Formats: sequence, structure tokens, C-alpha cells
Amino acid sequence: MDKKDTPNNIQPGENTAVLLMHCPDRPGIIAILTEFINDNGGNILYLDQYVDRVNSVFYMRVQWDLTNFTIPADKLRDYFDTLYAQRFDMTYNLYFTGTPQRMAIFVSKMSHCIYDLLARYRAGEWKEWNIEIPVIISNHPDLRYIGEQFGIPYEVIPVTRENKPEAEAQQFAILEHYNIDFVVLARYMQVLSDNFINRYPNRVINIHHSFLPAFIGSKPYHAAHQRGVKLIGATSHYVTADLDAGPIIEQDIVRITHKDTVDDLVKKGRDLEKIVLARAVEKHIQHKILPYGNKTVVFN
Repeated sequence: MDKKDTPNNIQPGENTAVLLMHCPDRPGIIAILTEFINDNGGNILYLDQYVDRVNSVFYMRVQWDLTNFTIPADKLRDYFDTLYAQRFDMTYNLYFTGTPQRMAIFVSKMSHCIYDLLARYRAGEWKEWNIEIPVIISNHPDLRYIGEQFGIPYEVIPVTRENKPEAEAQQFAILEHYNIDFVVLARYMQVLSDNFINRYPNRVINIHHSFLPAFIGSKPYHAAHQRGVKLIGATSHYVTADLDAGPIIEQDIVRITHKDTVDDLVKKGRDLEKIVLARAVEKHIQHKILPYGNKTVVFN
């Protein structure tokens, strides 16, 4: 993580609160909320806000130190519900950095994205955000060695069209056993059911190997090559019931030429995929993504 994105150089395990909210825009919201934090002994570490003037919607992320905060963390939601939610017609989420975030990785046969995620995890890039990766789930045994290499249980659950409900039931049992908070699809080549998505709303992050909304589906590099495009991209998004159409978190592109073969596109694209996915995961674990409709506000 870039140092400039680390509020006041928060140390691993430090207990802070993060409020992500949106509501109809009106004067004084920032002043009222920051006054509440200051009056109760909180030290604000980060504040960012955005106003959608077309739709008159106010978005904000504020993070504060809980060391001397007078309201217990388990009572904060009650305060916000009572004081602000109805008053401002506010939709909000509260997060606490002292609470571990448990991530499960789903993967099929391609290793580039999962290796990148686990290398960052082992290097401690996300430790100040209290990340744990207790399990890897796959529909193939091919990458079991990666789980063994990183000391993470690797669960194989074959998935076919006929056994999908039973396979997902096994996945749910594993996710519940490990108390998983969110799921990252690191080139997991299966379409999740509505039941799965509804269990983890805005908590399943996918990487798609094209610059969406162009070239959806399973072979975007082939389609891009056939179309003769001069740019290819990668897109990380939250998974919804609409295939490859969920709220976009992060995207990037690379230039190509008429000389590039499909294999060249795949090679260049895979470099993009792992970087874009890692950026999206980082923003998610930093609680800097505010989904709204089928879009996202992603704070710096």
C-alpha cells in the first residue's frame, strides 16, 4: 500500500472506526458528524467526501481513532441509527480496523492472480488492515501446491451444471466454518448463483479479463484480437446476478498493436489482471469503496 493512503501511518492492530455513508445532499452534514466524533473524544485520521450534484447525493468516508473515544464500539450503530440515519435519510456502514477481516480466495486453474495476492499477504502489505486468509476454495485440484506452499487449507469442490446447488452448499459450510467476511475470485471460472451472491452482497470481488463493458464472457482476448482493438484492459468489480455487470471497483489498460497474437494479448492481460485485482482488494479492505446503485464511489 502506498504510504500516502495510510491515514497517519496506522499501526497493525490499531483500533479505529470507519464510517462510509451516503444521503441526500444538504448543508452541514460534515460539520455535524465531525462534531459528534470530536465531542466524544475521537481523533479524526482521514476524511474524504464527494457530492454528486446531478443527483444531489452526498458521499463521505471518515476514519477516527477510538483510543479515547467515549462511546463503546458496540454502541456506535445505536447512536448513528438514533441521531442521524433517519434525520438525514442516511445509508451507512461502520467498520472497525481492530476486527480481523477474513478473506477466502476462490480459484480454478490459473495461478497468476492468486500468487500475487498471497505474495502481498505474506509480505505484510495489508497487515495494518488486519487481513487473514484462512482458506482457498477451488473446483480443481491443480493448484493445491499453492495452498501447501503458503500453509493455507485448500478445499477442492468439483462443480458441474448438475451438482451446483450441492457444491455451493459445501462452499457455504466452509465459508461459515472459517467465518469468512468476503470472497475474492482469483480467476475462478464458475458463475455464482443468485443464492451465493445474496449471501455476500458487495462482498464478492471478481477480476474480469477485459475492459468492461467491452468483451464480456469467457474469451475476451480472442474477441479483442478478432475486433482489432488497440487497447486491452482488466476490470475488477463486485459480483451481481448480471454476468460481468456488477459495480466496477478498478480498471486499467495496456496498448497493443496489429502484431500482437492472441497469446500476446493473454500474456499482457494477465499482468494487468493481477495488478487490478490487488488494487480492488486493497480498496475493499481499506473500506474505501461505497457502492451506490450499480456504481461505486472509490475514495483515495
